[in-house]
Amino acid sequence: MRILLQIGRGFFMGAADIVPGVSGGTVALILGIYMTLVEITHDGAHALKQLITGDVSGGIASLRAINWLFIAPLGSGILVAFLALRGPMKVALEEHSELTAAVFCGLVLASCWLVWHEMAAHDTTRIATIIGVAVVSFVLLGFQNGAVTTPTLLAFFATGALAICAMILPGISGSFIMLMLGMYSAVLSGTVPELAVFLVGAVIGLALFSTALNWLLRTHQQTVLGALLGLMIGSFRVLWPWPNGVGYTIGDGDDETVVRGTGLSWWPDTESLVSAVILAGIAAGLTLTIVRVASRLSEQVKEPVGV
Repeated sequence: MRILLQIGRGFFMGAADIVPGVSGGTVALILGIYMTLVEITHDGAHALKQLITGDVSGGIASLRAINWLFIAPLGSGILVAFLALRGPMKVALEEHSELTAAVFCGLVLASCWLVWHEMAAHDTTRIATIIGVAVVSFVLLGFQNGAVTTPTLLAFFATGALAICAMILPGISGSFIMLMLGMYSAVLSGTVPELAVFLVGAVIGLALFSTALNWLLRTHQQTVLGALLGLMIGSFRVLWPWPNGVGYTIGDGDDETVVRGTGLSWWPDTESLVSAVILAGIAAGLTLTIVRVASRLSEQVKEPVGV
């Protein structure tokens, strides 16, 4: 039961990471596994560092100490979601862009509510952090580059290293980073060697970034939570109600065109506005319900102390 539950969590995280407007880290926060995920990722990075520097015995001991029953099913679920949903999700973004974005808008709204209540401190420093990070991320997320038509393996490596950092941060989508770099379609339609290089870049980027993030969470948790909340608020730049949903690409290769999802020039018409508001509300309500159910299931499947 625990393994199936964890695979399901990973599947939801992977589904979110495919969409350019929402992060798998947001889903991890919603499901209550974010802190554990960062800690285990940091432990894995430490083990990798030991192996690379020649401390084989220490690296193996560190690897054995990792909670593989947590991370392996989670990773499997993420991989299954990526392979199964990358095609259908792209179609949904192209043909039902605003409604698809509205669903994820509801998810992020629920996430903001959960993180706010997770914060124990709501003082001036944290409020300023939330507002400052939200404004900066809102502005920065307005940038999008054209598609890279003939990406090199180095481009796949760099994209993986950068995108994985965004994927673990709530509010910043790794897919949107790929759109900004012009690599979104290239990764979704990449060959096995290209995806392997992308994965290597992701592993190295995650190892480096998780160490810093784990330290920040341990030493400045409340401020970091405020910054994460600000990132999620700023992410509405690439969510509904802006036109074209979260943005997407049309065509492949030399004919590929990026449809921007960050323009602020106009809003949807009244009918679309009402439909999206309703859909976002339903998504937010379902998200909060799922959180309650998942919390109860997690309590039920916990192993007794000493087992």
